[in-house]
Amino acid sequence: MAAKARMLIFLGDGMAGRPLPELDGRTTLEATDTPSFDRVASEGACGMLNPISPGVAAGSDTAHMAILGYEPYEYYRGRGPFEAKGVGLEVNAGDVAFRCNFATVENGEVLENRAVIDRRAGRIKERTDELRQTINQQIPEIDGVKVLFKESVEHRCALVLRGEGLDEHITDVDPHAEEPTDYHECKPLPGYEEDEAAKRTARIVNQFVERSRKALNGHPLNQAREADDLKPANIILPRGVGTAVELEPFAERYKLSGALIVEVDLVRGLGLYLGMDVVTCEGATGGDDTDELAIAASVVSTFEDHDFVLANIKAPDLGGHDGNVEQKIAAIQKVDRALGYVLDNMDFDRAVVILAADHATPISVRDHSGDPVPAAFFGYGVTPDDVQSYGERACAQGYLGHFCGSDVMSILGNYAGAGEKYGA
Repeated sequence: MAAKARMLIFLGDGMAGRPLPELDGRTTLEATDTPSFDRVASEGACGMLNPISPGVAAGSDTAHMAILGYEPYEYYRGRGPFEAKGVGLEVNAGDVAFRCNFATVENGEVLENRAVIDRRAGRIKERTDELRQTINQQIPEIDGVKVLFKESVEHRCALVLRGEGLDEHITDVDPHAEEPTDYHECKPLPGYEEDEAAKRTARIVNQFVERSRKALNGHPLNQAREADDLKPANIILPRGVGTAVELEPFAERYKLSGALIVEVDLVRGLGLYLGMDVVTCEGATGGDDTDELAIAASVVSTFEDHDFVLANIKAPDLGGHDGNVEQKIAAIQKVDRALGYVLDNMDFDRAVVILAADHATPISVRDHSGDPVPAAFFGYGVTPDDVQSYGERACAQGYLGHFCGSDVMSILGNYAGAGEKYGA
């Protein structure tokens, strides 16, 4: 059935939270002046969204999978494939993929030394394409497995292994520690110690890491960085492994022309993986300085040739991770301004939107939590309830009650007139 209205998912990344004493027992959302959010809540239908299921802390990848209707417990095999796709690497079903960091290991020429003194190589910002070229020239394959590698922004990069007999049940090489510590040897996960594919994959990863050291240690870029008293990017540390799986393209599943306007490679990669159009928005930095009105204008213009858009503004999540109340409030105001522009420039007599967060990132936790997030549907087909403002406790009073991320597309489709009857 063709939709009678366009559909928009509008997410403030991580903007939900928990009450704080310094805000007189309010959450950052409840303490922020959000006239656009409140309009959507007061003229729409509200509830509480559990991105995965109640009490489960969602990653950005699994939350977006669920909200787009792809059950993570069935389809998720790690974030590596989405990260790799997001940076522009080809990813095929069966590939094993990793997110990686350019990092700095102490005394890089001494291979026995494994001490990582900076996981981000001084947050290197320039010329990492030169490092990529060297890696691809010197490490095209390992033990018959094709190696695909590409840089992303700053210290981030991605790796894809393609070949027979590979498995994702292996440990990270990246130590995930901010203090100097040794990087890890990649090993099969507990329970997979005797699995030949896991053992082979771990062995190939370890070889890649050591060969990356040899390739990068004397690289001209790193020699120049050391001359300028900057940390060299002299090793690549893989993490976040995953195996690429077959996912039904978004257009085939929903009969919709879908687009994403997002600021991080991970979610961008998911969209590309699903065959969606990923719109590049100038000024969308993924940081606190992002141009929220440029993102909003991009949402409006994208509907000229699409009937579904998912937009995510990253900034509120950063304040949550940093434990910074003022930063998070300012970021929530950015999202509100962006939504206000969309409300002023789209005809919601012919469109329906859900306003939500992809997950909660409470100031008190400084990480994603399993708390439900407030959600409000507004526009075509929506019967308003009695909720008058947008926030955790207000939306909990809405008539939609609690629902899960995997329900979002069905609810949107119902309002938009695109729902299919189940049964006779």
